Order: sequence, then structure tokens, then C-alpha cells
Amino acid sequence: MRTVIVSNIMSVDGYHEGPGGNVMALNMDAAFDAYNLERFRSAGTVLLGGTSFQMFSSYWPGIADAPADPDNPALDEVNREISRVFNALPKVVVSDSYVPSADNPWYDSTTVVKRAEVADWLTAERQRGSGDFVTFGSRTMWNGLLAQELVDELHLMVGPKALGGGTPVFAAPVELRLLGIRRFDGSDNVVLRYAPVTPAI
Repeated sequence: MRTVIVSNIMSVDGYHEGPGGNVMALNMDAAFDAYNLERFRSAGTVLLGGTSFQMFSSYWPGIADAPADPDNPALDEVNREISRVFNALPKVVVSDSYVPSADNPWYDSTTVVKRAEVADWLTAERQRGSGDFVTFGSRTMWNGLLAQELVDELHLMVGPKALGGGTPVFAAPVELRLLGIRRFDGSDNVVLRYAPVTPAI
């Protein structure tokens, strides 16, 4: 059965983004890029919310073949490989309002699923194909999946900075069970891998 994995970066004090929606306040270093590439390579499908899809589809498609710039780490081989893999993977947008336009570079590889239909869709799709369902960003969407007990693992990369405000990673209280901890050479980021604890009936 295919696994639903949330992979997100957060501050040490629990924020998904800083004040004013500033995601660049988080420590998106080379370890962050490399770990994302691992998750993309394990994925069979990428799940996204409408806002994250619009942001990613305006940025990632052109990175693979962008002109060389040795001084720009966003154009290193890790990020170019993320672009290549991301472009090829099936994308699913969970949204009641967003539909990609025909000129979107990911139009042909994207399906839209309504929020009320995502539980049934995921239940069916877990039995088909291979590779994880992985979500990046998309806080509102994956918190909705978490509330419906549709998330199997959370991979939270915790950065070494307290932001003191912003948007919390979690939209509601949740109990988690630690599955593993990972550190990276040359980075102050650490990945905490959790499984949600299903409430007792």
C-alpha cells in the first residue's frame, strides 16, 4: 500500500513561515535541497494545495534547463534534478476553487481533486501504482488530510532559528510518535520523522 508523506521545513519554534508569509526566513540550505530530492525520487505522486501548486509551477519547470550560473546555488545539479523529477511526476491539486490553466507547464501532468472527495480518492489510489504520495508546502491542504487521518508520516526538517511569529505548522493539536531523527553534515537542520497517533476509539 502506498504511503502519504508530508515533507516540510519549519522553524525551531514551530512556524511554517515567518511574519508576513516569509518562507525565506527558514533555513533552506543544501541539506534541505538534498532531502527534498530524496523525497521526490521516492514519490509516485505529488499532492499539493492550490497556492503551492501555483507557486511551484511558476518556478520549478524552468530550473532544469536554465542557463548556467555557478554563483547561484538554486541552479546547482541537485535543484536541476528536482526540476526534472518534479516535471515528470503526476501532480494532484486538492482544491475546491483552483484549476490550472491550459498554458500551465504542468497542465498535462496535473489532476484536481475536490476536498470532499480526497479521502475516497486516496483510499482507491493507495492500491494502484507505486511510490509515495508526497506533499511539500501546502500547509492548509495537508492539515486537512491529517485531520482525516490520511497522513502516514510527517518528515519535519527543523531549522536552527526561532522566528517568534508567523504561521504555525499545525492547524490543530495532534499527537505524534517519533520514527527517527536525521542529521546532516555541514548543516544545522535536523529531520524529525513522525507517525500520527490514531485516537483510541
